[in-house]
Amino acid sequence: MTTLALLAGCDVGLPGGSPDGPSYGVTVEFADVLDLVPQAAVKVNDVTVGSVSGIELRGWTAVVRLKVADTVALPDNATAAIRQSSLLGEKFVALAGPQGEAAHGELSDGDTIPLARTRRGAEVEEVLGALGLLLNGGGLGQLKTINAEITKALSGREGDAKGALRELDRFVTGLDAQKDDIVRAIEALDRFSARMAEQTGTLAEAVDALEPGLTVLADQRPQLTAMLTALRDLGAVGERVIEASRDDTLRSLRALQPLLEQLVKAGDALPRGLDFALSYPFPPNAAKAIAGDFVRLHATLDLDAASILANAMAAGPAAPGTPTKPGLPLPPLPLPLPSLPPLPLPLPSLPLPLPSGILPSGLLPGLPGLPGLAATTATRDGRWDPATGEVVRVRGGLNELLTGGQA
Repeated sequence: MTTLALLAGCDVGLPGGSPDGPSYGVTVEFADVLDLVPQAAVKVNDVTVGSVSGIELRGWTAVVRLKVADTVALPDNATAAIRQSSLLGEKFVALAGPQGEAAHGELSDGDTIPLARTRRGAEVEEVLGALGLLLNGGGLGQLKTINAEITKALSGREGDAKGALRELDRFVTGLDAQKDDIVRAIEALDRFSARMAEQTGTLAEAVDALEPGLTVLADQRPQLTAMLTALRDLGAVGERVIEASRDDTLRSLRALQPLLEQLVKAGDALPRGLDFALSYPFPPNAAKAIAGDFVRLHATLDLDAASILANAMAAGPAAPGTPTKPGLPLPPLPLPLPSLPPLPLPLPSLPLPLPSGILPSGLLPGLPGLPGLAATTATRDGRWDPATGEVVRVRGGLNELLTGGQA
């Protein structure tokens, strides 16, 4: 009785409880609160700053209401976790700043810490259960087997293993150096895949359009196979023919070598000869003089009277049998012509257009006893050939046409 009275008269502080002084309320959502109870402590950096004022279930989420002292300043994106003070100690709610992001704002009365920013610690029972699973055939036996096999595999091959690890290190280093290129390639592949996804309908239509062609190919498969087989046989026959005629072919090519060499030496003369052969016996420019069924022919006769008289006098007496006019004896040469008045020398040229050709020899009219002169187209200088008694060259006439401009 005395003990009870002493306890009743003493003010004994219990763990937990509301904070002394002003406070603000915060609501925290947990997926599992374990065995957290009201009046449990709320701590920041292991310092008690408040207590749990209530716990309730909202759907499948546990909602915990906290009372936090006004002197505690927390960011608006603070996190909450359920932890245990010791192995067999009590549960409490630990508040802390955000992890992996910058703090912003300030936690105030009525704010809520959502489920995405809360977590809970592992229970002792869970740790012991996992340890029991590992120890009771949960993987230690397999780990021992793996260790033994690795030891056997690497025994005596330490150098090769180190070399393989070095090569792997270089490979990983190369991949790391090309990380940007790999990322760009993956992004380009992603864009390509997106374009392909956009054109799914077009690709489906293309595949559908290929169906008739594939059907025809499938139907003609025996013919295609037979064609390829025949082509194989033809190749074999061609190989035998080439093998059998190889020596003859080489001899023919060697026999052609002198002919080809001569053709190379002929050079530009060969095409010119072929050009002349197409118009034989006339030169190529003869086509310009031929119009239909007649040939254009123009001859110019240049007569120099002084040259004609000089040639006639130099020819001497007329040949036997040359007809002369009776009663007119020929005086000795030279003598002045009675029928011609004296002419000034040199006499002017008298170009007379005459038809080309050879005129018969005879005396000039009114000049008895003179040797016959060949009347034909004269050369530019009017020379007379005493061996034939004719002027032989035609300028611009048939001879030039037939000889291609050669004298």
